[in-house]
Amino acid sequence: MMISVSNSNWNTDGTNRGEIKKETIQSNLVLVDIVKTALRSVGLPEQCVQFVDNPDRKLVGEMLRLNEYIDVIVPRGGNSLHQFCRKNSTIPVITGGIGVCHLYVDADADLDAALPVIYNAKTQRPSVCNALDTLLVHESIAAEFLPRVVETLSDAGVTFQADRAAGAMLDHPDVQPAGPDDFDTEWLSLVLGLKVVPDLNSALAHIHKHSTHHSDGILTSDQDHAERFIDAVDSAAVYVNASTRFTDGGQLGLGAEVAVSTQRLHARGPMGLPELTTYKWVVIGDYTVRD
Repeated sequence: MMISVSNSNWNTDGTNRGEIKKETIQSNLVLVDIVKTALRSVGLPEQCVQFVDNPDRKLVGEMLRLNEYIDVIVPRGGNSLHQFCRKNSTIPVITGGIGVCHLYVDADADLDAALPVIYNAKTQRPSVCNALDTLLVHESIAAEFLPRVVETLSDAGVTFQADRAAGAMLDHPDVQPAGPDDFDTEWLSLVLGLKVVPDLNSALAHIHKHSTHHSDGILTSDQDHAERFIDAVDSAAVYVNASTRFTDGGQLGLGAEVAVSTQRLHARGPMGLPELTTYKWVVIGDYTVRD
């Protein structure tokens, strides 16, 4: 049995930061009823899908210890929920969905083509885990390219948190100095971090330090740099000349998505039904023995 735990109003000690809205419970009840109706229509037991309709958070703590009955927990929510499940579960937990996502614009990137990719990655749906959080730009093109980025994205309501080098190149009311934690922040909104880096090595070092291993990419015309980026960046999805918004089960041909796993084993990246199935070996002999 797989259980998906979902909530965003969660503290690290499991306490509630606010009452669950009645609308959420009612919506979930309707959705579960639709799924059960579909199960019945094809002759499957409706109890395949269950919903805990009591908002008491203590029940989650109890559920995390039902390892005799539940095979895996997939928490859907913020970092505090994930940490709570990791610390308190006696059941395997597949964590993911938290994304501090990067794009690095290399020195020889096609800047005209890069702008729509960055725009899409940041603005198409800014509140999701695969939206762009930090843009890294090679110093040789930063003075030319960063003003274009700000001009293009600010029209969509984006504001910017820029490191010192990037801020020195930008005179715009929507650009503010980056704070000490900004490059570790999953914005989930129309905010974008900007940083100037001297080379690919520095971009890789920044990603290694600040990435949550969700979705990171490079925009480049240099095939060697692209291959090095792919080899060096240990994220669930790594992109070359594409928007990070493609980290999605439907987009990658996996069908319905349960989660985006940022861990290494067993499932990683967008998770469809194959990633949630297990198997067993069946050996049939004729009173066979091993020599």
